[in-house]
Amino acid sequence: MKRTDKDLLVTGLKKLALTVILMFTAPIVLWQAFKNQEHFLFWPVCILGVILAFFAVRTGFRGIMTIMDSMFGKKTKTS
Repeated sequence: MKRTDKDLLVTGLKKLALTVILMFTAPIVLWQAFKNQEHFLFWPVCILGVILAFFAVRTGFRGIMTIMDSMFGKKTKTS
């Protein structure tokens, strides 16, 4: 049985910690943008919120994949 790669596991947990931060930051930024729709910085703040939300999802998937790779090893192609 293969052992868990602890360095890779720590990297995955750091990615998940960043995901949690982004998961709270993105909705707050979007809420501030939609609360101030008449402000001249509405579009830049709204776009920033959408980008943060995208990176929250992306980082979450990559963190989970990193943790899975640390536990079960890299998936190899057999074709």
